[in-house]
Amino acid sequence: MARNQNQKFNWAPNWTQKLLSENTRNTIFLRYFALTKIPMLFFTRPSVVEISKTQVVIKIALRRRTKNHLGSMYFGALCAGADCAAGLYAMNLAKKQPERISLIFKDLKAAFLKRAEGDVYFCCRQGREIAELVTAAAQSGERVEMPVHVEATVPGQSEDPVAQFTLTLSLKKKKP
Repeated sequence: MARNQNQKFNWAPNWTQKLLSENTRNTIFLRYFALTKIPMLFFTRPSVVEISKTQVVIKIALRRRTKNHLGSMYFGALCAGADCAAGLYAMNLAKKQPERISLIFKDLKAAFLKRAEGDVYFCCRQGREIAELVTAAAQSGERVEMPVHVEATVPGQSEDPVAQFTLTLSLKKKKP
C-alpha cells in the first residue's frame, strides 16, 4: 500500500495511542527530548502528571539524584521542574505550527518558601495565554515574550507551595 506524498509520518502508531495514556506518551516525549537536547534535565527524570488546555503538571521525585545535603530537593532540580512545566506546553503547541518556532527562557525569578522533603509537583496554569503567545510568534516574525508563573508543591507534605517561579518565555519564528 503506497502512502500519499502529502501525508505526514506519525511517529506514534495507532496501537501506541491505544496502549499508552496521553500522559505516558508526553512523559516519553519529554524524557527523549531531555536526553537528546538537555541531558541535565533528563537526569532529574521528570514525569507528566497532567497536560490540558489550561494547565501542565510535572512531577520530579525526591531521590538521591535530586536531593541536597539536607535531604530536601536541590534548588537546581526545582528550577529544572519549573523549566519543564513552563516549557512543555509551549513546545507541544510549537510542534503543531507549520512554521518552526524557537523557544528559550530569558530569565528566572524564584522564591523558595519551604524545604521540599518529598516528590514535587510543578503546576503552570497559563495554558491559554501560552497558546496565544505561540500563535502571535507564528504570525509575526518578531520575538514575543511573556512571564510564566509556576508553583511547586509537595502534596505529601502540605498543600502550601514550597517554591514559586516566574520565567520569561521568549518565542520567535525561525527563518527558513
